[in-house]
Amino acid sequence: MTTDAFSGARSRSKRLLAAALVAIAVLFYPVRKAVQYAADPPGPKDCPPLEPEPARDAPVTPVRAQPPATLQWRQQGGSINDASCLNRTPVYGVVQVRTIEDVRSALQFAAANGLKISAAGVRHSMGGQAFARGALVLDMTRFNRMTLDASQQTLRVESGATWHDIQSYLHPTFAVKAMQSTDIFTVGGSISVNAHGMDHRAGSVGRTIRAMRVMLADGSIRQVSRSEEPELFGLVVGGYGLFGIILDVDLEVTPNAVYRSGRRILDYREFPEIFAKDLQPDRSYALMYGHLSTAPQSFLQEMILYTYQETPPAADARIAPLGDVSHIKFRRLVFNLSRQGKLAMRLKWFAEKYLEPRLESCTVSRNQALGDGEACLVSRNDPMHDSVPYLQNALPAYTDILHEYFVPRAQFVPFIDGLRTTVDSSRANLLNASVRIVHREDTALTYAPADDMLAVVLYFSQTTTRSGHELMAQLTRDLIDLCSTVGGRFFLPYQLHYTAAQLERAYPEIGAFFAAKRRLDPTELFVNTFYERFGK
Repeated sequence: MTTDAFSGARSRSKRLLAAALVAIAVLFYPVRKAVQYAADPPGPKDCPPLEPEPARDAPVTPVRAQPPATLQWRQQGGSINDASCLNRTPVYGVVQVRTIEDVRSALQFAAANGLKISAAGVRHSMGGQAFARGALVLDMTRFNRMTLDASQQTLRVESGATWHDIQSYLHPTFAVKAMQSTDIFTVGGSISVNAHGMDHRAGSVGRTIRAMRVMLADGSIRQVSRSEEPELFGLVVGGYGLFGIILDVDLEVTPNAVYRSGRRILDYREFPEIFAKDLQPDRSYALMYGHLSTAPQSFLQEMILYTYQETPPAADARIAPLGDVSHIKFRRLVFNLSRQGKLAMRLKWFAEKYLEPRLESCTVSRNQALGDGEACLVSRNDPMHDSVPYLQNALPAYTDILHEYFVPRAQFVPFIDGLRTTVDSSRANLLNASVRIVHREDTALTYAPADDMLAVVLYFSQTTTRSGHELMAQLTRDLIDLCSTVGGRFFLPYQLHYTAAQLERAYPEIGAFFAAKRRLDPTELFVNTFYERFGK
């Protein structure tokens, strides 16, 4: 069989398999519900408000002067929300930023009129880190120019660019060293939460920054790095936008290597030793993450370990253009069905274990793959080029909530055992649980203060009712207490259900962090809901 014929047969078998799976799923659930669960969302999710809605007809804060004509308004007055759709907040307005002068003009206008400033990207932080009540919000998403210095393997990029933009710009020659496992976020947002992803060697985004420019409250611009103004650098990285506006960044990039994708099914208790003895010492393993089962028969016990191992490319290897995720409606249908109970969750885990490998896209030329023992080969950019459209839905009664906990490697098993008990007793609907690595860093609010940690990322389905919100709040506090008992920390840019005492227990340095904020921004021009709740 020729390579083209082989590829065509494989493509046809994928289509037949996808069609069969859709038929099974539709028969499993009434047709009307299946169509609803697979449907594309009509727009951004608009959940019923948990509190009385603010007036939308005027800015919530009076001003003493008219704004400069150069400012481009996306809205004046009204409210803003985040990806959870549970935090609708009235704001003074939203300015669309396109240039550095736009940023400076907005800061000057806010300072002259007693307004506060928040910077926003795609607003996937769920704790109000991208806005505050009455604030002037800077929408940075059109501030996205970039240039590549190939000889230095450095990308200079403005903070509003998304990782999707960056990958499309770099491919097929280069790739980023660190980013989240999905590409929808902006560079500035990722730096502000010091995000991390699949590369267990590179660690967080902050570790790949050579330098960046930040505009302070007085409109001055500072160049910061680990050697140049290191204190400010450590406060801006993972500083939630409280110290200034990130303008542009010099990011390290790396060649877009070819990887052999692999997966193995194991018991969760085996993972720490496998990582320490197999993955960490072998430099050929470049990307990795784990998925824990959310099916009732193996809940948080069985684990799929995904690995990407570098392999020398063949002389005639061809890296395909980046493509979008396939079978979106089917993936969305299976994911949304899993909200409905144990049988559907069993189906989801079965599909992930046995059917998903058949749908995997092997993007490096089949000629090389055929010569490499039928391995599935991909480029570095491919696993992270995922805008997760299948997680968007048209279900106003549900929203999805993220948690993330950082635990010492030696405490991984006790933490997962406690997690299993806590989630079971709470009746919460855990849709997905994954495991990654975070490194010790010198940032002000590091996630791993003593040694590298394992990151456990949880993806819950929550009803958008008051009772659903209260259940999630209690579960969050219970899981934070569990994490603290094993010497761990929790990721801050999610729902603000934790108490000040829990924050201080997990981050004893939080007081010094807020003191530095008031010292470097004495007028407290830069605010967000997180700071308003805990920093005051």
